[in-house]
Amino acid sequence: MENYTVNSVMLQIEGLNVAGTAMYPVFFFLLFCYVYIMITNIGIVILIIMDESLHQPMYFLFCNLPFNDILGNSVMLPRVIMDILLPPSERLISYYECVVQAFFSHIFGTSTHTVLMIMAFDRYVAICNPLRYSAIMTNRMVLKLTVYAWGTSFVLVMILLGLTIRLSRCRTLIANTYCDNASLFKLSCESVDINNIYGLTFTVVLLTSSIGSIVLTYTRITVVCLTSKNRSLNRKALKTCSTHLFVYMVMFVCGKVNIVLHRFPEYAEYRKVCVLLFHILPGSLNPIIYGIQSKEIKKFLSKLFCSKKGLASSL
Repeated sequence: MENYTVNSVMLQIEGLNVAGTAMYPVFFFLLFCYVYIMITNIGIVILIIMDESLHQPMYFLFCNLPFNDILGNSVMLPRVIMDILLPPSERLISYYECVVQAFFSHIFGTSTHTVLMIMAFDRYVAICNPLRYSAIMTNRMVLKLTVYAWGTSFVLVMILLGLTIRLSRCRTLIANTYCDNASLFKLSCESVDINNIYGLTFTVVLLTSSIGSIVLTYTRITVVCLTSKNRSLNRKALKTCSTHLFVYMVMFVCGKVNIVLHRFPEYAEYRKVCVLLFHILPGSLNPIIYGIQSKEIKKFLSKLFCSKKGLASSL
């Protein structure tokens, strides 16, 4: 039974429906995931800042990815984890906090696409124009690409939520694990046709740009590899492309399944799982896929561990 209250400041979040026996296992599992994501992603950022050999365009652009994972998971996971231990009637959040959470959760989702796009461009220049790489990928270009990735996300999400917060509210239940745009405009009893049209346009433009740039970039890289007899180049390109595409596909599938399932209320629990996977999987896999596979990062880590080992033995 829905609770109809006009423009209530306090909202109730449905959260995860976890059975009593599974409450603590799920709580500790999600807590472990959150701590792991924070430690690994913050560690990668600190490592890139500390080691001067990693002060390269590729790693500066890559820094956007762990930063985005830290942002997206910090906004969503602590709230979800805390709500697991609370009864449904006590899972309350203010409307303004809900809007902020929705804003950053959509920034996270949109920036995941835009950051992977600029990283694909960097790999394209490195593999297809290696002799001009240093001339093209200057510090100025890195800054421009970073501003493009975050600026585009900011503008698109601001319009998306601007259309939602103009609506009056007649409901108080957020039928999700956390606040997002769709959950917010479903609180209104007004017409949301404009929201649906912009949301669809937003999704189509983002996906077309994202998929188009990824396909175009990697098609060109594949052509260069097929026409090149340089085995080292081909191996490097294959390694880079496969890891990049794997991360992209994980993010793409989880994100799009979530959007589709919003249209089917009977599959709400499946959608909640997809939402968690959309945040947790990329944030957990990115440090491993991009960090551990990097020759420079592995070299820095081995140097660090060797020095600590030598210090311990001397003591």
